[in-house]
Amino acid sequence: MTTPTSRHLPPDVHRTALNGCDVRYLHVGSGTPVVFVHTLRTQLEMFLQVIEQLDTTQVEVIAIDLPGHGESTAPPVDYTAGYFTDAVESLLDHLDLHKAVFVGESIGASIGLILAARGNPRIAHVVAVNPYDYGRWGGARRSSPLNNVVFTTILWPVLGPIVARAGTPGHARAFRSLCLQWRTWLSARAQYGAITLPVTLVYGDEDWSRPAERDANAREIPGAHLVTLKATGHFASLETPKEIADLIQALN
Repeated sequence: MTTPTSRHLPPDVHRTALNGCDVRYLHVGSGTPVVFVHTLRTQLEMFLQVIEQLDTTQVEVIAIDLPGHGESTAPPVDYTAGYFTDAVESLLDHLDLHKAVFVGESIGASIGLILAARGNPRIAHVVAVNPYDYGRWGGARRSSPLNNVVFTTILWPVLGPIVARAGTPGHARAFRSLCLQWRTWLSARAQYGAITLPVTLVYGDEDWSRPAERDANAREIPGAHLVTLKATGHFASLETPKEIADLIQALN
């Protein structure tokens, strides 16, 4: 699998202040806006293999480093689902986007669904890939027995900050806060019934979510189109980038 850091960024990278955070984002191309929002513990580079397959004379690509991720800063706040959603919503407003396709993966998918439930007027379609809205104490614990131990330890008062340590100032605290706020991602599911815009709900058949949880989301989101990607886990844009690009291009 190609890792996000092993590929080169286009030169169109910008920074802006949003909700107390200095946010890094990629902005390139013209046409239909396509907004990419990444998983927990990754950054905007995870989408480069998808972006490379899009025609940027036809689409306007925006990809964000979420607060506390990548090269964005990590303000001293509670990293709830609502906080992340507010930050992304502020970027949509800052760029004055209209009729955008929102492509989110993991927590990024959940952010897109929350924005849709809010009735955000800048979004026309959500492609929600492996939403992160399941699992007591956080769905990432299901990824492996080791991660179950690691994510459990992160919640402990003394050892947690040590286990969550990261190289960028504030990112360890931000990641631990995200883990502590796991309930906010689960409770966001209660908003899905308010969604009125089109949603393509995408799951890898090897995602951490369980089939019953996927089916429940498909029922809860009015009119959702459910797509299952074969031989694909939680990080679909890294594992099967062509399939993700094809889903986006089919909307244009």
